[in-house]
Amino acid sequence: MTGSVHPEQPSPSRELHAVVLPPGPELFRAVAAALDGRGPAVLPLSPALPPRVLRATLDALRPTHVDGVRREHGVGVPSEVAVVIATSGTTGTPKGVQLSGAALRSSAAASLRRLEARPGERWLCCLPPSHVSGLQVLVRSLLSGTEPIMHDGFSPEAVLTSGADHVSLVPTQLRRLLTADLSVFKTILLGGAAAPADLLVAARSAGARVVTTYGMSETCGGCVYDGEPLHDVDLKIGGDGRIRIAGPVLFSGYRLRPDLTDAARDGDWFLTSDLGALAGGRLRVLGRADDVINTGGEKVVAAAVAAVVAEHPAITDAVVVGRPDAEWGERVVAVVVSPLPPSLAELRAFAKERLPAYAAPAELVVVPEIPLLPNGKPDLAALRYGLRREP
Repeated sequence: MTGSVHPEQPSPSRELHAVVLPPGPELFRAVAAALDGRGPAVLPLSPALPPRVLRATLDALRPTHVDGVRREHGVGVPSEVAVVIATSGTTGTPKGVQLSGAALRSSAAASLRRLEARPGERWLCCLPPSHVSGLQVLVRSLLSGTEPIMHDGFSPEAVLTSGADHVSLVPTQLRRLLTADLSVFKTILLGGAAAPADLLVAARSAGARVVTTYGMSETCGGCVYDGEPLHDVDLKIGGDGRIRIAGPVLFSGYRLRPDLTDAARDGDWFLTSDLGALAGGRLRVLGRADDVINTGGEKVVAAAVAAVVAEHPAITDAVVVGRPDAEWGERVVAVVVSPLPPSLAELRAFAKERLPAYAAPAELVVVPEIPLLPNGKPDLAALRYGLRREP
């Protein structure tokens, strides 16, 4: 095992510039300069952020500059930090995940090595560079000696005609490409959420080489590919069932929050919020520890139920959440996309053939499409509490 989570350093020595830019050459140059030390550390933020969220993020993370203009009361970062990624800005107080240049390069190099990607091959960035999945496409491009192809948003037609060799997607995006010949890409990295088995089968039938990834901002993005850790990444499962990760890809701490940094580490190990199992060196992610539904005294892993619901032949996409229930504490709710949805009774019978009866959905909600966060992940808070996001 190599590397560790480093505590917040008391004497910041590098400027932190928030860059509120769309995907494009200017942002790519800012990231490149941050990585090689020619420029300040960067906090990439989407110009599409609602003003309220942008203000809250800047107030919480206190960059020294915003788009080149010095900001009063800004605070620098430790010298090794190259990029700060803002997380959880739509559901709570924004956190800043500090990533060193060494960690980002280690992650990108291990990714290229596992994929056998060659120098000069081009990457398509159609995920927000303000999120780690999009950011790492830029870092892989740097290490490949190429400029990334960058799209501001997701268009199936633009993705398919991009000419890129490799692309990073989330499951919802991949599903929208299934009618095309996906052999145009040498690799489709798939992360951000659990990939339904039917989606992987369909994509591979369409000619795709799909590599599933697991990781988070704190690990510089995906650090486990198809269940196996990347080079120099170590995994273990704690007594609480949570996945622990160690290696040179780990973050340097949470921005201005040493308390959160201490709570997230156990020596050299990062404590994730995900439950998992290891068998034969391969990781199986069971779901989030904080996404367990307590119903009638029984604990239900929402992701496990969603995987079963998604197997129903009439359902094209599914998310499972817990909603407050006066009698049961929480009830299991299946939110699905389906042109001809099954009845709740039919879905419950289908689920009970594969799950304990208490885990079968108690409520069925049919939607035209699953609402997504800007990073492409399902908006679980909106589904759980009926929130409406500010446009």
